[in-house]
Amino acid sequence: MKKPEKHPFTLVYQDEDIIAVNKSAGISVTADRWNPDEQRLDILLQQSPALKDKKLFTVHRIDKDTSGLILYALNEESHKKLNESFMRRNVQKTYHCLIAGIPYENFFSVDLKLKSDGDEKHRTIIDKKNGKEALTHFEVLKPLGRFTLLEAKPVSGRTHQIRAHLAAAGLPILCDSLYGNAKPLFLSELKKNWRGEKAQEQPLISRLALHAYKLEFEHPRTGTLLSFTAEYARDFKTALNQLGKIFA
Repeated sequence: MKKPEKHPFTLVYQDEDIIAVNKSAGISVTADRWNPDEQRLDILLQQSPALKDKKLFTVHRIDKDTSGLILYALNEESHKKLNESFMRRNVQKTYHCLIAGIPYENFFSVDLKLKSDGDEKHRTIIDKKNGKEALTHFEVLKPLGRFTLLEAKPVSGRTHQIRAHLAAAGLPILCDSLYGNAKPLFLSELKKNWRGEKAQEQPLISRLALHAYKLEFEHPRTGTLLSFTAEYARDFKTALNQLGKIFA
């Protein structure tokens, strides 16, 4: 699991109603009943000068080890309207991920029903009988040898939906300790002529290779269509660049 960085978020957008930030992997978005004392993004934001004396309202979540966009409301009215937008599925969420494997098609969807198993790892399982409806659309962005850069657009918003759907499809996200192989990605294991001391080698990426890339939604007060993107985290970008060079 990746440790949070010294400065675990960058500001993407802020006005009197909403704030969008690009968070680093390794930091939780809100309180976790299993780890109540861990570092949290909402608390760090409220301690920042930009949000002094302002209250944050959570409207959605991303996993602790996922990097990328997270949106908060800054007042009760915006919170109510954004919650309605998410409930009505009027918010377009786009994720990018590095997966192990090669999809048979460039465009495909997974609609397996999902159910939480209720343990402290928050694991989600496939349950065709008792699970909740879940749909994710996928698109191949870039083939990378035996790996793939993939775009995921979840229509529903189940916990770990993208991770569980890809694992069920036989295409697990890299470094996914719950649904795939937690093993870090090392350059020495990809490059035949790599030279160096393996004992001192740092992994290209060692945490869940999933990034919340884009959010598209209507502003809760003005109704203006907004579209925000989040730059890839450094480890995600490093892994992508190295895979691109090796499997070009």
